[in-house]
Amino acid sequence: MHELSVCQALVQQLEMVSAANGGGSVALVRLRIGPLSGVEGPLLQRAFPLATAGTIAEGAELIIETAGVVVQCNDCGATSDATPNRMLCGACNSYRVRMVSGDEMLLESVELETADAAPAEIS
Repeated sequence: MHELSVCQALVQQLEMVSAANGGGSVALVRLRIGPLSGVEGPLLQRAFPLATAGTIAEGAELIIETAGVVVQCNDCGATSDATPNRMLCGACNSYRVRMVSGDEMLLESVELETADAAPAEIS
């Protein structure tokens, strides 16, 4: 289960975000994951509490949004949605496409709790 190591790397990122924004604990983490990223959302949800135990993100809520697969056609130039197992241009049905979205794992935003203020969202 490589999702645990993905979560451990995420915790390191969260610690850097917190330090760059005056410290504080992490209350909420929002990720966007594409279906071709190689990361399974449900497994990431299960690994997150293990990876965050004893860190500034312990008890934080993890929200995972799924990104769609988007391709751009090298033949006609159109940009269209595609499915992971059928990467064809939606306009001309060409197989000569470039993936625009669908293989990413992005840290969309982080909400930090500080001792003297309400939670602040960092995007």
